[in-house]
Amino acid sequence: MIRTLAFVFSALFPLAALAADGVAPADDEFVRPVGDSELSEYLWIKRPIVVFADTPADPRFQQQVDMLLEGEDVMRDRDVVVLIDTDPDARSPIRSKLRPRGFQMVFVDKDGVVKLRKPSPWSVREIGRSIDKTPLRQREIRERREGG
Repeated sequence: MIRTLAFVFSALFPLAALAADGVAPADDEFVRPVGDSELSEYLWIKRPIVVFADTPADPRFQQQVDMLLEGEDVMRDRDVVVLIDTDPDARSPIRSKLRPRGFQMVFVDKDGVVKLRKPSPWSVREIGRSIDKTPLRQREIRERREGG
């Protein structure tokens, strides 16, 4: 059973399988395992959306990641990176800082402030609206309009 779950997870998330082997994900990867990374690595560069679960088999986790992958272009336009953590025993630095219980989706803005915590999956549309309401994103939109 565990081997089957590991195979399914590695098939769905090959990046996680690579990280488990000690190979770091590429900087342009949209979905990546949290590993030993810190939120400070993304400060002023990306908007991390961290998806936590106690197991990769959690249907809420699978649904959330699927929705984010389907809306990858919309999320990339907002400088989002998706970090996944399905191993509470690993005690990653990000898990230790955000302290989720079971499934949780957390949106952290570029300034490092947690803007949203949800105990159930959220659509890309809902996440996008939350991002677009932040002062940092509104400034980016204004600058884009003025510059283009």
